[in-house]
Amino acid sequence: MKHVFLTLLAGAALAVAAEKKGFPAHWGQPPAIQTQDYGDLPGGYGKGSSTLRNWISANLAKDKLAQAGGGKAASVPAAKPIYSQDFEKTDVDKVPDGMLVLDGGFAVKQAGGGKVLELPGDPLETFGILFGPTEKDGLCVQARILGTGRGRRFPVLAVGLSGVGGYKLQVSPAKKMLEIYKGEEAKASVPFDWKSGEWAQLKFQVRKVKDGEWQAEGKVWPQGAPEPAAWQIKLAETTEPTPGRPSIWGLPFSGTAIQFDDLLVTPAK
Repeated sequence: MKHVFLTLLAGAALAVAAEKKGFPAHWGQPPAIQTQDYGDLPGGYGKGSSTLRNWISANLAKDKLAQAGGGKAASVPAAKPIYSQDFEKTDVDKVPDGMLVLDGGFAVKQAGGGKVLELPGDPLETFGILFGPTEKDGLCVQARILGTGRGRRFPVLAVGLSGVGGYKLQVSPAKKMLEIYKGEEAKASVPFDWKSGEWAQLKFQVRKVKDGEWQAEGKVWPQGAPEPAAWQIKLAETTEPTPGRPSIWGLPFSGTAIQFDDLLVTPAK
């Protein structure tokens, strides 16, 4: 009980301090309950908890997108998507209709003036959700994902296609790698520098190149930065993919929550 009281007290003190720092009014109120860790905050806002840091980072990123003329939807292409979900119409503590939770305590939460889908920081297992249409290839899936490292522990973040046993584009910060998995096996990898506490945009597609040949292609970039022109990682396959739905995945190994937003499924190019 004493620990809970101290956590609440620390969170309240940081929230009061945040108000004195002059956050923009359109950001809303900073998080009232925060972790007890303490470090530098982005945007010249001094010091505070990682909860406050993530809240500031999300708002700064959204402001940058808005200034570029896109707001949250800046990452969405002009073509009509096959599936999209920004969680704004979903009740807090619920999961949107049509999404299949494979395991884990996924729930929509209020964050940074909007809503996100959040995976709690425990237990330390890999959890996923299926959504969108069932196809064997020809789809491209995108999602914004926010994770935070703690010490030498880092989360694992991924988007997938072709169902549970299909393909995943996985950010593996502990290995400093961007990987493509098929089922439980890593099939391709490239060096990748992931930034803790910053939203990352993941984009992944599987397409048929010609009869008897398919290619999985992925890229990841920081929110607010231009999308890389070229795919950062590729995997050539000669085995026909199994039909399945797109997916998002998270392993909160650092013990901190993982947030997902702006899910999008479009035709592969």
